[in-house]
Amino acid sequence: MANLKALRARITSVKSTRKITQAMKMVAAAKLRRAQQQAEAARPYAERMERILASLGTAVAGSPDAPRLLVGTGRDQVHLLVVVTGERGLAGGFNTNAGRFARARIRALEAEGKTVKVITVGRKGAVYLKREYGSRIIEEISYASVKRMGFEQAQAVADRITALLEQNEFDVCSLIYNRFRSVISQIPSEQQMIPAALPAAASDAQATVGGALYEYEPGEEELLTVLLPKNLSIQIYRALLESVAGFYGAQMNAMDNATRNAGEMINKLTLNYNRTRQANITTELTEIISGASAV
Repeated sequence: MANLKALRARITSVKSTRKITQAMKMVAAAKLRRAQQQAEAARPYAERMERILASLGTAVAGSPDAPRLLVGTGRDQVHLLVVVTGERGLAGGFNTNAGRFARARIRALEAEGKTVKVITVGRKGAVYLKREYGSRIIEEISYASVKRMGFEQAQAVADRITALLEQNEFDVCSLIYNRFRSVISQIPSEQQMIPAALPAAASDAQATVGGALYEYEPGEEELLTVLLPKNLSIQIYRALLESVAGFYGAQMNAMDNATRNAGEMINKLTLNYNRTRQANITTELTEIISGASAV
């Protein structure tokens, strides 16, 4: 009978776990819809901004007075990696995939003799990278208390990167994050932000964007002074939104799998419980019949 008691307790425990995973799945699904809409809405603006700045930048990239956000320091020795992950777990391999991607990138850069510095945005990224590359982490940024990711969070990260650039703390800055593709697919991606990626060639006073020819007024230098800081914030904002959408998608998928596994375990435990109970009943009946026959 003690075995039956243990099985009942186990079944009750798994049922409680299933209720929790079902609730977390529903919450993640509700938050995913809004996060996905925000991420998809940010993509066209960020991509268009990149193309315009790339077109503008080619006209002034060779100038000695070119903005540092555009051309960097002119060196390629110190790399700053901004690693964006989730604040919480229970999302399958979402955080681990981004951490592994960042770790592989750090190893590749250091194999080339580069110096690597890391800023983590999201608590899980810091926890993962601290195991092996804790000395490379120069700052940990967490938004665990923020209910809804906004542009001000991206602006704060961009301001920090700009301050480090002005202090000559790095030469190249890249952003690593999980790009949202679907509920079951989040792709670890890298985007170089400083220096900006430029096309091979462009005219001195004109630019082609999306097949159309544009002339800018005022000049490229003045426009870049305003647009480059904004572009940095926008690209970080897009990465944050992509990461949030990917997190909720991964969490919803993970909780769905956990709920299914809990249901299968409950069925197996229930079957085992019924078999054990029947065996005990059969044993007791046999003992009663044997005792009656002996009398």
